[in-house]
Amino acid sequence: MLRSVKTLEEYAIQATDGPIGQVKDLYFDDARWVIRYLVVDTGTWLSSREVLITPWALNKPNWPDRLLPVSITREQVKNSPDIDTHQPVSRQNEMQVLGYYGYPSYWDGTNLWGDGPSPYAMAVGYDGQRLDRAERNREQEATLAADRLRHRNDDPHLRSCNAVQGYHLHASDGDIGHVAGFLVDEDSWAIRYLIVKTTNWWVGHEVLIAPLWITAVHWPDQSVSVDLTREAIRQAPVYDDTAVLDHAWEARLYAHHGRPLVWPDGGSGSAAETAGSLLAASRFV
Repeated sequence: MLRSVKTLEEYAIQATDGPIGQVKDLYFDDARWVIRYLVVDTGTWLSSREVLITPWALNKPNWPDRLLPVSITREQVKNSPDIDTHQPVSRQNEMQVLGYYGYPSYWDGTNLWGDGPSPYAMAVGYDGQRLDRAERNREQEATLAADRLRHRNDDPHLRSCNAVQGYHLHASDGDIGHVAGFLVDEDSWAIRYLIVKTTNWWVGHEVLIAPLWITAVHWPDQSVSVDLTREAIRQAPVYDDTAVLDHAWEARLYAHHGRPLVWPDGGSGSAAETAGSLLAASRFV
């Protein structure tokens, strides 16, 4: 199922021993278009300090109650590396956070999350799956240390969802609207669609653009280019945030744009993983 980033920003984060705070923003990896961190405002108990929580830490989400349980304690959050979330998050910052909690890096491996398509396999208590992190850390300490050293100067490609909202969208034959939000796959945390508002041309008209249709993202100019015409976008199925986007709706959207939609195993995670693999080879400027 797909979840709106705007809605996710209203979710509360619950540690194993009490509340942590509320999601304020989400950082995504612009090479794979996957949410890598939740930016959480801790409120009064940590003087409104903002902390980074990786989806690695998530247990099974409680969607009806807008609650994201995590397999870490409030004390761990309190003592976590103090990262300035108002500044670009460096690879070294990421290594500090992941290393502190004992999570592996996501940037090695062929899947969206290193060795797997979903972060939940790492979360204690998710669908009965458990992993002894202490044992994993002992076994892989040398490997992780070498990995951090090798990647310490990498560009992490992290972008704020809040910051990208408002970017102008350029069709192949002219401007067409702006980014109004994102839809995220609840299993893989991959961004499956950009929500584009075209109200400057058609009142109340919102459409979905898949990251695979993006030809370039111009970060300095705050714009996104797609290889679709304005007319194709105008005639595309209108996005309704109250409707369920099932496979039939998505198939109709892809068919409208003449793009293949492949579900290797009938699940959204596999499609998101396939898209992420292709996006890894894309160029963004």
